[in-house]
Amino acid sequence: MGTSRLRSRAPKDDRPAIWVGYGKIVKLFRERAGLTQEQFAEAIGYSSEQVGSVEQGRRPAKLNFTQGAERTLNAGGVLDVLQESVDLARLPAFFQDFALIEANAVSRFAYDPLLVPGLLQTEAYARTLLNAHFPPLADRVIEERLSARLARQDLLRRTQPPLVLVFIIEEAVLHRHVGGSDVMREQLGYLRECGSLRNVSVQVMPTARCAHSGLNGPMVLLETSDRRPLVYIESQDIGTVVSDREEVSEFWMRYGMLRSQALGEEESAHLIERLAGDLCQGNSPST
Repeated sequence: MGTSRLRSRAPKDDRPAIWVGYGKIVKLFRERAGLTQEQFAEAIGYSSEQVGSVEQGRRPAKLNFTQGAERTLNAGGVLDVLQESVDLARLPAFFQDFALIEANAVSRFAYDPLLVPGLLQTEAYARTLLNAHFPPLADRVIEERLSARLARQDLLRRTQPPLVLVFIIEEAVLHRHVGGSDVMREQLGYLRECGSLRNVSVQVMPTARCAHSGLNGPMVLLETSDRRPLVYIESQDIGTVVSDREEVSEFWMRYGMLRSQALGEEESAHLIERLAGDLCQGNSPST
């Protein structure tokens, strides 16, 4: 009779490979320069603990770190060229391909039936959602995803090339007190602020519109810098990019109908302001 062995499974390494690789390169350049972690940290204005974390791939290098390392270690642009990939790895893996496409889009049209979209979320609202994730996320992962989500909001004010953004949000989203009344009041104010930007349109789909073609789920429609239309669909941490011309065309027609059925920009702004006012007065959101 043969004997069986119990094999212990190695603990899962959740460090993004690009962080680990970047850290190894920094350590190599540092040692070649004859610097200890403490000396290197002092030269670039970081703590030795932070340098150690980057070298071990436990935390991502931010732009200031990379710029300081390039100067101090004479890295010749090696670290600079990795920075975009290091930043991208802060996002969930399923979202990273879309984020690359989104970063170079010239227009972005979205329908969100459940939550305020990430590009319009306040820090407190976003943190509440990340804390509610299940299975629970590690504190480090929450902080990295929060930082990455807020950094994406630079798209709202990007000028080269300019980006046109349209958001259709279900009215029910505005009545869901994510994080409590104070967080939601701030969120509604920020939503109104973003909607006032010249390149941003925020429309609310009223609950009174009992049935419409968006009820199949959320969608994001993009036009790339080379004028190629794409669609992104996300649900339960699974994201799909649709590029088939006929399918994409149907989504654009569907979205055009949604825009005509939603409240106009001014009506939407008034509704958002009224709901924020209700929260300021301590009332339940009116319907």
